[in-house]
Amino acid sequence: MNRPRVFLVFVLFGLVIRADPGRAAQAKIWEEFSGEKSFAHVEQLVDFGPRPPGSEALEKSRDYIEGQLRLSGWQVSRQAFTDDTPRGKVRFVNLIARFPVHGNGAPSFLLCAHYETKTFDTIRFVGANDGGSGTGLLLEFARVLAQHPDLAAKIEFVFFDGEEAYESFSEKDGLYGSRYFARQLGTSEAKQFRGGILFDMVGQRSLKITLPTDSPVEMARDIFAAAEALKLRSYFTYLDREMIDDHTPLNAIGIPTIDLIDFSFPWWHTAEDTIDKLSSQSLQIVGAVAAYYLSEFALANPAHK
Repeated sequence: MNRPRVFLVFVLFGLVIRADPGRAAQAKIWEEFSGEKSFAHVEQLVDFGPRPPGSEALEKSRDYIEGQLRLSGWQVSRQAFTDDTPRGKVRFVNLIARFPVHGNGAPSFLLCAHYETKTFDTIRFVGANDGGSGTGLLLEFARVLAQHPDLAAKIEFVFFDGEEAYESFSEKDGLYGSRYFARQLGTSEAKQFRGGILFDMVGQRSLKITLPTDSPVEMARDIFAAAEALKLRSYFTYLDREMIDDHTPLNAIGIPTIDLIDFSFPWWHTAEDTIDKLSSQSLQIVGAVAAYYLSEFALANPAHK
């Protein structure tokens, strides 16, 4: 009477053992991304107040970002530099994070956002969406990717300082951090990166990600495909024009970089860009689609461009 039961347990146990490796290999990192955790990071940044370059609040933001990255196992370095601006010389600091790996492996894909806020003299600008949302999303990405070291090893996080122009975007105003990062990288070293994603203003409650018309064609196609696979395609569309943003210097040195931005945000560059205009669900949507894109497209095929 007992022998058939023992045999059945043995067989079932054997099936479980054989199934585990496949299940582990097909880890769905897009299901691990938490919009709520991402939102909590944005709340913390907003609590620091306005974060223009050179401010004490931005230094607190740097310490917070570095602390969260290190908690997830990332190694962080500061890329500090001084640049001429319409307001004189200003010190900026980019934050760069890599996951420690054995051997000579180097990251091949960039995930970026700017973490400072635009300088205003007449309003209190806390940049919940513009500066906060992309940063919060990257910090949650760092937590998720750290649980998958093989994927994490392929990623370099860059938190840009000085994205905002003091007066108007030109070769000498705006994109200070990304332009410096691109210059330091140079065209030859840029070849190690197959692509990048820039996240900017991705937390609005009524989310509508608007890909600029100058987006790398294949990357845009795959982002749309990722959104379609997760039944989230309705949140993604094209903008009716090109966009000057931190992806611009990266594309200029040969790193195909797509700007995931919601430029339908009515409170852009106003005092009303506050945390109540954002939702964890929107961050969840963008994070899940980006994670799906990374796992199933960008990092799945070494030849992907």
